[in-house]
Amino acid sequence: MNEHIINEIKKTLQVSEKQVTTVLGLLDEGNTIPFIARYRKEATGGLDEEKINDIFKTWDYQNNLLKRKEDVLRLIDEKGMLTEDLKQDILAAQKLVEVEDLYRPYKEKKKTKATEAVAKGLEPLATWMMLFPYEDVKEEAKKYVNDQVANVDEAIEGALHIIAEMISDDANYRKDLREMMVKYGTVITTVKKNAVDERKVYEMYYDFNEDVSKIRPHRVLAINRAENEKIITVKIELDKERMTAYLERKLIRDDNSIVAPYFKIAVEDALKRLIYPSLEREVRSELTEKAEEQAIEIFSMNLQKLLLQPPLKGKVVLGIDPAFRTGCKLSVVNAQGTVLEKGVIYPHERAVGATVTERQTVESQQVLVRLIKKFGVEIIAIGNGTASRETEAFVAELIKTTQLPVQYVIVNEAGASVYSASELAREEFPDFSVEERSAASIARRLQDPLSELVKIDPKSIGVGQYQHDVTPKKLNDSLNFVVTQAVNQVGVNVNTASKALLMYVSGLNKSSAENIVKFRDTTGRFTNRKQLLKVPKMGDKSYEQAAGFLRIPDGDEALDMTAVHPESYDIAQTIMKRYDIDGLMFGKDAVKDIIKNINRKQLQEELSVDKYTLDDILDAFIAPLRDPRDQFAQPILKSEILKIEDLVIGMELEGTVRNVVDFGAFVDIGLKEDGLVHISKMAKRYIKHPRDVVNVGDIVKVYVLNIDTNRGKVGLTMLKDGK
Repeated sequence: MNEHIINEIKKTLQVSEKQVTTVLGLLDEGNTIPFIARYRKEATGGLDEEKINDIFKTWDYQNNLLKRKEDVLRLIDEKGMLTEDLKQDILAAQKLVEVEDLYRPYKEKKKTKATEAVAKGLEPLATWMMLFPYEDVKEEAKKYVNDQVANVDEAIEGALHIIAEMISDDANYRKDLREMMVKYGTVITTVKKNAVDERKVYEMYYDFNEDVSKIRPHRVLAINRAENEKIITVKIELDKERMTAYLERKLIRDDNSIVAPYFKIAVEDALKRLIYPSLEREVRSELTEKAEEQAIEIFSMNLQKLLLQPPLKGKVVLGIDPAFRTGCKLSVVNAQGTVLEKGVIYPHERAVGATVTERQTVESQQVLVRLIKKFGVEIIAIGNGTASRETEAFVAELIKTTQLPVQYVIVNEAGASVYSASELAREEFPDFSVEERSAASIARRLQDPLSELVKIDPKSIGVGQYQHDVTPKKLNDSLNFVVTQAVNQVGVNVNTASKALLMYVSGLNKSSAENIVKFRDTTGRFTNRKQLLKVPKMGDKSYEQAAGFLRIPDGDEALDMTAVHPESYDIAQTIMKRYDIDGLMFGKDAVKDIIKNINRKQLQEELSVDKYTLDDILDAFIAPLRDPRDQFAQPILKSEILKIEDLVIGMELEGTVRNVVDFGAFVDIGLKEDGLVHISKMAKRYIKHPRDVVNVGDIVKVYVLNIDTNRGKVGLTMLKDGK
């Protein structure tokens, strides 16, 4: 392992050298990040998935950087131009842009004004001028007039083009000027003359300016999108005199030299034609890269919170996919997620412009009442798409009129339509229409958000900002890591998990997930973890990585329902025997009392086991089916509807955070549109980002700040006095 890279990772991530080398070694052996984080704590010093992933990503970046350095050194050396100083500068570079700056003077260039001048034999004249002589420049230039160079002025102009390119290629000058642009530059946007922006989406950027050093990431992405849609023009403006003065101070060694005025011309040309446009692109690229990182980080964090929303276990749910003309599709789902009955009702207009009849309303009510009574429906899950609030009003009126013991909840259906049209959905529900599949998905999403959401491409789950404007591969990698992390934190019941859920389990992939499902369908439910080794193509390594995350409740071996890995069963069984713990009693008060009185340090020494493994085993005895999602608030269940006309300034409400973005959070308080809590209205103290206060899925207390009935918009605050 490269010591320089290891030291860089140590310094960047504040971890020890041993932790870095251990993690990289374990990854190199084919271990997954979830497995290392969960079952190799004693080796890594308890590093979590995030830290392990950061070590891997930093290692990967530094390796790619080192490879580029080696390529650049080889290319320069092949030209016979590599000096020891240049070599050390390249090896010391911390960023790819610094390596490219150093390589720039030696790069094979396309045809430029400078290369043309060199081809005409004007390089010696440029070199002479750079010595700042006192002799007449024009006299010297006469020596270069020939068949290719028509006159003295052309000779001098060519020499200045060579000097301008040399200035532009200097790595130190570029670095200083780039920093100057970042520190003192201003992003300026103006609307294009014939721009078409009917909904005024980008009105803010028609005439906008902000310091490069202060511009917020989400604005960078908005500006990029507006530019791509040909609504605005964008430039970075910086006082050219500041840049010119810097270069003249660096380059003109003698103001009294007859060459000095010519150098000023070369400096101006280098800045205007070569340096400024290039640096402007680089700075904007750097701003975009940082904005993408921020957007991906926010999306990832929001997705994680959405995936880890608590399940509503053991409930019979009626899912409704709302619609106007085509009717609201229904699916009743039992506590295990099996669809018991599907249907459709028409509580709204059946055609554009047509009003719903009293008969249609009554028939729709009768269908719902029949389904609720027949299957003992406890909760109605209504998708939050088109006709959601109208359907909510219909359901709320039904509950009020019939006094049925049922409540409803609005479910974020983002991505449900994508899932419903997918191959996976067709496999699950071959005889269902797209909308009927969506209704079933909405019901299941309430019962177990994680199990249902893993079936959807993470990009289609709308909890980000400008996710369509970032590099797809970066976004995919980050979101897939989040899904994998969530699935393995929760664990998976191997007897009920779908192929989509199993795919994210440590050590498994699409093929092995399919094989598990086929084996289960053919031979019946798994009764112990060892049976996994009989699954086709389930090798020892895959089993090692996956076993601890695949749970078997009510199996032959009590430890199989816990997060204890089979490799630790001998230790666990020794403890069970010593303290007379019956596996069937895991989680009972008697077991908790036994564990409470154990001297863990003494037991650790007696069994020669590490602290992490012992704690995990004892914790599993206390809570064998521990679910990290249980610590979060359950969704708000309702039986009455809220209308915007009901609101008054200062009213206290309870809502669910649906999305967190750079400038605030959108909270579902029961209206058609989510209310916005601006970052300035979240806390009395300074907060750097809204996620410091709220996360997706949080249940929060808010107060009405302002009401726009015409647009259906509501401003909210989390501060009781509104200030």
